[in-house]
Amino acid sequence: MRTTYTNQPSKMLIALIGLASLSACGGGSDMESAPSAQSAPAVTAAATQSAVPATDTAPVPATDAAPVPAADSTAPAATAASVTQGSRAGILLTPTTLVPTTPSATPGTVVTDVKFDSTSTVTQTGAPVTFGQVFVQGAVPLTSTLSGKLANGTMVPLQLDVKARHADGSARHAVISAVLPSLTAGQPQVMSLVTAAPYAASTGATPAALLSSGFTAAAHLTLAGKAYSVSAETLLKDGKFTNWLAGPIVNEWHVTAPMKAADGTSHPHLTARIAIRSYTGSKKTRVDFTIENNWAHEPEPQNFLYDARLVVGGQTVYTKDALNHFHHARWRKLAWWGGEPQVDVKHNGAYMMQTRAVPNYDQTIVYPESAFTAYMTTYTGTRTEPMGVGLALFGMGAAGGRQDIGILPGWTVTYLMSQDKRAKYVTMGTADLAGSWPIHYRNKATDRPVSLIDFPYLTILGGSAGTLNKATGKLEAFPSCPKSLCTVKNTPDTSHQPSFAYVPYIVSGDYYYLEELQFWAMYSTFVSNPSYREHGKGLVKSDQVRGQAWTLRTLAQAAWISPDTDPLKAHFEYFMGTNLDWFNENYTNGNGAFANTLGVITNGYAVTYKSGLGIGPWMDDFFTSAIGYASEMGFTKATPLLAYKSKFPVDRMTAAGSCWQDGAAYSMQIRDTTTGPFYSTFAQVYKATHTPEVNAMVCNSPAMATALKVKVGEMPGYSGVTTGYPSNMQPALAYAANVPGLEGKTAWAKFMARTVKPNYSKGPQFAIVPR
Repeated sequence: MRTTYTNQPSKMLIALIGLASLSACGGGSDMESAPSAQSAPAVTAAATQSAVPATDTAPVPATDAAPVPAADSTAPAATAASVTQGSRAGILLTPTTLVPTTPSATPGTVVTDVKFDSTSTVTQTGAPVTFGQVFVQGAVPLTSTLSGKLANGTMVPLQLDVKARHADGSARHAVISAVLPSLTAGQPQVMSLVTAAPYAASTGATPAALLSSGFTAAAHLTLAGKAYSVSAETLLKDGKFTNWLAGPIVNEWHVTAPMKAADGTSHPHLTARIAIRSYTGSKKTRVDFTIENNWAHEPEPQNFLYDARLVVGGQTVYTKDALNHFHHARWRKLAWWGGEPQVDVKHNGAYMMQTRAVPNYDQTIVYPESAFTAYMTTYTGTRTEPMGVGLALFGMGAAGGRQDIGILPGWTVTYLMSQDKRAKYVTMGTADLAGSWPIHYRNKATDRPVSLIDFPYLTILGGSAGTLNKATGKLEAFPSCPKSLCTVKNTPDTSHQPSFAYVPYIVSGDYYYLEELQFWAMYSTFVSNPSYREHGKGLVKSDQVRGQAWTLRTLAQAAWISPDTDPLKAHFEYFMGTNLDWFNENYTNGNGAFANTLGVITNGYAVTYKSGLGIGPWMDDFFTSAIGYASEMGFTKATPLLAYKSKFPVDRMTAAGSCWQDGAAYSMQIRDTTTGPFYSTFAQVYKATHTPEVNAMVCNSPAMATALKVKVGEMPGYSGVTTGYPSNMQPALAYAANVPGLEGKTAWAKFMARTVKPNYSKGPQFAIVPR
C-alpha cells in the first residue's frame, strides 16, 4: 500500500483557521517562448535546433479574472501560529503523532543497499559518512530501525534521523549516519540496509565537547571598508543553536546571526547561517556556511559588493574579493575541521524509483564517458562561483530545448541512473548555486521561507497596489528594489524552472537543499498577481501551461519530502490541494468555460497558437507528466485529473480519423473561431490542423512521410533529439499507459515502434517509461 494524499491539511498539529482573503486590485520542449507569470503576455516562437518550426503569432489572451475569494476554512493557520511553529527549533525534536499500521519488519530484512567508494589513495579507518535515503512505504515500520551489513557480514551501527514518514508511520525519508570500520582505495564497499529493532536512545557529541577540543569557525565580510563577522563558536557557547541531526554517531547544530561589525551594529540584510556537523569521538567536523541577502520585508533591499573570507580552525578555507551578492539570493561553501573523509556514497537508483520519489526512468540507457566529460567541461569557472548558475542558464526564460527542463534535469537523471561521481558533483553543485537567483524571500518572524498562508497578498509584480490585506490593515508588498541597485543577470521564470534541489536533498539530507526546494516552491506561488491566484490559495491557473506544470511539480516535491515536523509541509500540501481542486472542478468534472472532452488545458495562455484557435501539445504534455508524477507520489486528487489529461496524448496516437505519425505536432487547432466551442473529438482536431491533402493520405505512407518531411515511421518535431516534441510527449504517454479505460498501452506501443528515436544518454530528462 502506498501513501495517499487527500490534500487536506497536514498530519501536523496545526490549528486550521480561515484566511481573511479580502478583495484586492488586479495588479519546444522549450522551443518556443511564451509569457510567464512574471512577464508580458505575448508569445513568440523559436526552435531547439538550427531549423525553426513555423509558428503562428499568438495574440495576448484575455486574463483569467479571479473572483473575490471566500474565507478558506481548510488553510493552515497563519500569523501567530506560523510564527511559533515556524521556529526551526522543533524541526527535528518535535515528533509527529503517528499510528503504526504495518507490523515491525522481520529483523535482518534487506531494504536496499548503498555503495561506498574511497576517493583516497590510502586505506581509511573509522571514516564517518552521512547520507539521505528514501524508502518504499512499509519497508521501515514505525517500530523498526536499520543496521548496516557489509559483504563480509560485519554489522555497522546506523543513526537514523527520520525526517518524513508515510501515512502508515513507516519511514519515507531519513538521514543516515555511520562510521565505516575500514575503506580501502580501489575496493568499493557495499552496505545492505537491513531492518533492526530500535536502539536504546543515546546521545553523542555536545557543543561544549566540540568547543573544548578547539573548534572555531567564522564568516568575515568587508563591505565599503567596514568589517563584519559572525563567530560560530560564540553562538554555540551562548546556546543559540538548533538541532538538525541528533544521536550517538553525529550531531548537527545550526547557528544563525546577522553579520555584525566591531562597534556592535548588525547589517540589516546580510546574515550568516552555519551548520556544524560533529561526529562523536572524532575531530572530523563539517562546517556548512551560507551567506544570505534574503529578508523578505527588510527596507531598501539591494545587491551588496563585499570581500568574503571563511575561516575554520584559524585557517582560511575560502576567500572571494569583490563578490557582488544579488538581492534575495544566497551562496554556500563547505569546509572540514580535522580533515574531510574521502568517501563517495552511491545510492541504488533502481530502488529510488521504486519509492516513487522520482519517475520511472529507462534503466537500459548506457551513459558514455563523453556525457560526464561534457558536464565537467561546462561546470567550471565563474559559473561555479557565488552568484553563478552551474549547469543552468543565467536567463532561465530563454527559448530552446535544454537539460534543465523536465520533472528532473537531465544531469540529475544521469546521476541517479549512473551514480557517476562527476554527474553527482555537478548535480549537487548546481543545487548549491540555485541560491544565486533572486527568489529567496525569508520571513524574519518565522526565519523560514515566506508563505502565502501568512501573507496572502504578496507579489513581486508592480508596486503595492492590490497588496492591502484588509484583515490586518497592512500592505504585504515587498519593499521596492530599484533597478539601479538590484540589477542581476540571473532571471528566474516559472515556465522554465528546473527541479534543482529535490534530489540533492533526498540523497544528502542537507538542510540547505531542503530550504532551497522550499524557497523555489514558495516563490512559484507568490510570483503571480494576488487576485489571479485567488490570494492565499496559491492557484497557478493564470500562468502558461508549462509554468503551471513545473510549479505543481515543485509543490508536489516540497509537500512529499518536507519533514513532518516542519510547518511548511502543511502549506505545500494545502497549495497542492487547492490547485488540484480547481483543475478537477474545471476539467475533470466538466464545469466552466475551460472544460472540454479532448483532455487539453485551455486556461492561462494555452489557446494562443494558430491565431487563438490552437494549443501547443508539447506544453500540454508537460502538464500531463507533472500530474502523472503527482499521482504516483500519492496525491489522490491528481489521479482523476490524470485520467482526464491522459485522453489527449493517447488519442494523438490511437484516435480514429487521425494519424499517430504527427501526434507530436508543434501546435494543433482545437476550435473553429476564437469564441466558438472546443472540438469534441480528436478527429476534428487532426482534420483542422492539417491540409486536405494530408488528411487524404494513408497514415505513415511514403506520401505522408514526404509531406511531413520525415521518413516512414518517423514522427516530425525532431524525433531524434532528446528535447524534441516526441520526447516531450514520452512522459505523458508513460503515465497514461496504465490509466484504466484508455488505450494507453496501445498508444505506448505505437510510440515506441517509431523508427527514429533520440539517444537519451545525451539528456535523459524525458526518458520516462511506464511502470
